[in-house]
Amino acid sequence: MNTVERALMDALFLHLHHNIDKAIDFKAIEALNHEVGRIWPGALIIGPGDDAAVFKLPNIERLIVGKMESHCSPCVPRPYDAAATGAGGAMRDVLAMGARPIFLLNFVGTRPIEEKVIVGPCGFEGKCTCGKCTEMTSGERLNVIMKGVRDMCKAMDVFIVGGGLSTSFSDIVPAVVVSVIGELVTPEPLTKPAKSAGDKIILIGDTSNDGNDTLYRAGLVKEMKPAIALFEEEKKTMEATLAAFQTGKVKACSDLGAAGIGAAVCESARYGGFGARVDLTQAPVNVDKLTPEEVLICETQGRFAVQVAPEHAEHVLAAIQSNGKKAAIIGEITDDDKEIFEYNGKTVAVIPNTPSKDVLEELVKEN
Repeated sequence: MNTVERALMDALFLHLHHNIDKAIDFKAIEALNHEVGRIWPGALIIGPGDDAAVFKLPNIERLIVGKMESHCSPCVPRPYDAAATGAGGAMRDVLAMGARPIFLLNFVGTRPIEEKVIVGPCGFEGKCTCGKCTEMTSGERLNVIMKGVRDMCKAMDVFIVGGGLSTSFSDIVPAVVVSVIGELVTPEPLTKPAKSAGDKIILIGDTSNDGNDTLYRAGLVKEMKPAIALFEEEKKTMEATLAAFQTGKVKACSDLGAAGIGAAVCESARYGGFGARVDLTQAPVNVDKLTPEEVLICETQGRFAVQVAPEHAEHVLAAIQSNGKKAAIIGEITDDDKEIFEYNGKTVAVIPNTPSKDVLEELVKEN
């Protein structure tokens, strides 16, 4: 394993963000949903496991999509961007299922509003030694967090319809949680798993070097940079992605969040029982001198990966680009059992769908 393979496999197979089932008993939830389904037959279309839930309300024909997401730790160094990207990420998860986001609820838990907090790189330490941090009250930080959520909702034309607040938290890290609800606009829900070998992977949106949490934990960069909120670009991405959906040719869709292109491609291929080959040099970028590793797993906001049959790829690409977004075909789904990422003809990373026991044990030891 090279360093970036270690980082990506750690994210995919060990980190709880991608392995919630290791902490939560989903069989118990499935049993509960089965029982409740006897009262509301056909109400739950897609439950835990995909980007968002899809359900049907009694006596209403259209399907509803919902997703809850947190952005807690990033709110320590960058409360505004972190809260905004948390809201934007939940909206993209709803969109990834084929729905337009409409409503948002949020919960914030923080220290008593008069207590002092450090906002910046040293926030986790509680004392600034870098000279770049700001001291403010917990109440002032709360206002910054809520401004981030509000500004993202304004950019995306999403209502804030309610939420909750607690000022009894004692931890340095605040709780910042959002829930987004939307209405399905595609004929059927889209799902993350790849559907067919040979399908082309189209990346929507530019890649930058922000949102480098996966790289930071792997020791590939010296400073963690939480993702920057991209309000106007998020809206453009949503409209361009909806235009792709309107072609009726999109077979699978993933939003790009944690671990970026790497996670989106690997999870989709693995869940569908396929592999993938990706040429990272084809990914649109908006900063100079990005390393292949940054292109692979940086977490720049406002991006999606959609999959379409080869004969429809140019048609879908044109629909996206006509709505003002950069997009490119970056690879294809294969009949393999691994995902191969290349840059300028050289292999950057090979990620198996089922790592060996020895590899997993090695990753665990490193943690």
